[in-house]
Amino acid sequence: MRKVMEQVELIAPTDASVLVTGETGTGKDFIARHIHRLSPRRGGLFVKVNCPALTANLFESELFGHVKGAFTGAVDSRVGRFEMADGGTIFLDEIGELPSDRQAKLLHVLHDKNFERVGDSRPIEVNARVVAATNRDLDTAVRQGDFRSDLYYRLNTFSLHLPPLRERVEDIPGLVQRLNWTEARNAHRTPPNYAPAAIEMLCGHQWPGNVRELKNLIKRMIILLSGQTITGRDVETFVETGQTEPVCANYILAEAERRHIEMVLKRTHGRLGGKQGAATFLGIPRTTLQYRLKKLGIDHNCFRSHVNTSIIGSE
Repeated sequence: MRKVMEQVELIAPTDASVLVTGETGTGKDFIARHIHRLSPRRGGLFVKVNCPALTANLFESELFGHVKGAFTGAVDSRVGRFEMADGGTIFLDEIGELPSDRQAKLLHVLHDKNFERVGDSRPIEVNARVVAATNRDLDTAVRQGDFRSDLYYRLNTFSLHLPPLRERVEDIPGLVQRLNWTEARNAHRTPPNYAPAAIEMLCGHQWPGNVRELKNLIKRMIILLSGQTITGRDVETFVETGQTEPVCANYILAEAERRHIEMVLKRTHGRLGGKQGAATFLGIPRTTLQYRLKKLGIDHNCFRSHVNTSIIGSE
């Protein structure tokens, strides 16, 4: 990552197009924004385009804009993303998912540095720095005919590859410290502490979702364990019960608590007490858990369907 950041500092002051590659969640969006912040264009806009979301009908209108009356529903003229990014940076996220017909239209504006709004024949000059990102192997896609070689070489003036988190485990303790502080501040919560065993568990996880997965996990633990010391068992429970999925913007505490308790109940097959019971995993008395179940409307018996009844009876 030091090498990546050194390359960013070298390339940012130029106008060269940059292709950022790496698995999902490695921080391609962050790198694109950092290039913009370090560039002479930082006074202009950073305009992000989610390429897979651009349907065939909306592609030209979204990127190049349209004039009033250009099509049904065009009640006003609209500025496109490229025009918005004039003097700034346009970030083409997940460029590898763009179909071939739309690749050709994108190539035209990158080559000629001008475009026409939908419904207008007047060319508009544009001076936007292009940063693209993908989690696909575009070399292979070009060889297989799934991605235009001319567009690939136009975008790939300079390339940056972000390594997955599992290949830089030594970064995890620092990332945890930083994310724990920033996410707690954003959530207006007290940042929890981490026991050495918890950091060890985090370093031992494979992180298929990379930094984004780690960020989501920390965000959930802040919601549920604010101000507490997070143990190795806490981390194990959150990871194994699938608590690394993304957090919605409107995710309220009661819903987070409900889903976490349900995940633990699934793991313990509805068992509440004992060393392998849900109360132990949650670190609360069984009576407190029973109160929370009643308040949240959770029936722990629903999680017992696949468990031997003799085991259930030993609860």
